[in-house]
Amino acid sequence: MNTPADGVGRTMAVLRALALHEPKGSSTSEVARDTGLARPTAHRILSALNERGLADRDETGRWLLGPELYLLGSTAARRYDVTAMAGPIVRQLAIASSESAFLSARRGDETVCLIREDGSFPVRSHVLYEGVRFPLGVASAGLAILAYLPNAEIDEYLNRADLTGDYGQSHNAENLRRRLSDTRKLGYALNPGLIVEGSWGIGAAVFDATGAPRWALTLTGIEQRFSTERRATLGSMLLRAAHELTRTMMRHR
Repeated sequence: MNTPADGVGRTMAVLRALALHEPKGSSTSEVARDTGLARPTAHRILSALNERGLADRDETGRWLLGPELYLLGSTAARRYDVTAMAGPIVRQLAIASSESAFLSARRGDETVCLIREDGSFPVRSHVLYEGVRFPLGVASAGLAILAYLPNAEIDEYLNRADLTGDYGQSHNAENLRRRLSDTRKLGYALNPGLIVEGSWGIGAAVFDATGAPRWALTLTGIEQRFSTERRATLGSMLLRAAHELTRTMMRHR
């Protein structure tokens, strides 16, 4: 894990660690482990955030995101919140496919899961959940978004990003380029159990008014539900939903 060296970076890392464990909360040791910070450093940052309302602590001593973040987020929501527009589309995807459906957003070199809707099939994948982050090129959402960036931006990213340490050789530059090419041919990305064995996903990019891939819709499930024939069906369904959401985003730019 690359632990940020600057104070703002460390603070952001702590807040992201808290977000991953909502709503049950995190211990100081868990935050230290998730961020790569020393435990005393993690505790000092948590205490400072708590004093300013950016972190909270329950009666068991576990840390949670604080009320000030809600107020700040509410103020920024008009500019950044896409969940109200995307929610019905994600929900319909889950109903139509019976799989778990998601919306993720690009944030720098990562994707962040914003919405999860579970379908009716009782066995589910739990790789994605609200708040989880993956680097671009990892999981179907990050692959779908990366595939539709300009070639120069893809090259620059692959030249500096080493994903093999955390995700194995299946995520080296050569393998990623092959999957990016496949994604462009199909229109949607496929993750054939590369993060968790047996947990498959497909993703389609959603574009903003400038034509940039800003979000992705994904469907995940167990391998047995992703046969070649059914992947084509799910892929077509996903592309239609992504096109619909792209048009919605453009109308509300």
